[in-house]
Amino acid sequence: MRAEIVAKQVKAMAQHGLDAMICSSPENFAYTTGFVVPSQPLIRHRHAMTIVTADGREALFGVDMEASTIKRRQPDVPTRIWAEFSDNPMLVLADQLESLGLAKARIGLEMDYLPAGDFARLVAAMPGARFEHAEPLLARLRQIKTAEEVALLRRLSRIADQAITDTLAVVDEGDSEMDIAGHLTRNVYSLGADHFKLLIVATGERSVLPNVGPSERVLKRGDVCRVEIFSVINGYQAGVCRTAIVGEAPPMAEKIWAHLVECKYEIMEKVKPGASCRAIYDAFIAKLAKLSLPPISFVGHGIGLHLHEDPYLGLTPVLGKPGGDAPLEENMVLGFEPLCYDTGYGFGMQNKDMLLVTATGSELLSDYADTDRLILTGTAGKAAARQVA
Repeated sequence: MRAEIVAKQVKAMAQHGLDAMICSSPENFAYTTGFVVPSQPLIRHRHAMTIVTADGREALFGVDMEASTIKRRQPDVPTRIWAEFSDNPMLVLADQLESLGLAKARIGLEMDYLPAGDFARLVAAMPGARFEHAEPLLARLRQIKTAEEVALLRRLSRIADQAITDTLAVVDEGDSEMDIAGHLTRNVYSLGADHFKLLIVATGERSVLPNVGPSERVLKRGDVCRVEIFSVINGYQAGVCRTAIVGEAPPMAEKIWAHLVECKYEIMEKVKPGASCRAIYDAFIAKLAKLSLPPISFVGHGIGLHLHEDPYLGLTPVLGKPGGDAPLEENMVLGFEPLCYDTGYGFGMQNKDMLLVTATGSELLSDYADTDRLILTGTAGKAAARQVA
């Protein structure tokens, strides 16, 4: 397992009086081990878990269908395998935990992932143990990225950025949103990603729709095109969104785009350790108001093993209520996205980047292409891509 991550978990357990911590979600399994069990995110009952004890012992728990993959990736970690169609996985897990001396322990568990029925069976099998919420601790640990994580997110950011830039350079009037999707997904894989998430292709009148996939719609001159993708390696993901125009910009598009670019640099100037997430969001709201553009409830968020992680540059919830705040810290990675889905002029625009909080400010991770000017599709886009290269 990943020694640096295990050490962070051991430290957190000492601070919160836990005897062990179990990661049961695909995201936190990958956080601890460095890889995703392939079918776990797809089939909820195929439990795969990591177990770390307060004294630093490590163990794995997994379904027989994925036993060979788990053992190949973690050959030296003690592993308990349960049979998918004949075992009660919670009884097998309880036996494993008891063999680790945890029958009467305080155990941190992801209560927001394990199904209620499975949790009830686990509690019944281990009446002497006390299970406590681990998801807030794990979410907090994941906010501060290690050097290895930053390097991977930098790579993923450039993959997504280049995949979109190269795609927009080869599509033009007469091509369809499906053509964009075909080029984009091929590019993501050819650049080294092992997966992708949340492919958004929204052109013309569809560009006002927040999270839509590609359709058969054909590009027309004057279209605004919003294209976003999250490239994925070992469960980590980086999301980039670019806005392009086909041939010529419709009325107000260039003015609104310039305004969003100004927002981007104002956000980057404000991002630094200790900065208030809410203050950054309030500044963004004030900036949009100058053109009477409607905002959404955030302008950025943490990212890594989830599409959206804490902290939010926005109406951060505190104790379940909106309107709180959180400070930024060094080595947080943010997806920040000055955007307006419905400008009131029949199109939406978005410029999403990946940003690292450094010791003194911020660093752009998605820096493959210069996106301060509206991207042009087709021939003009090819020329711009050659200039970047």
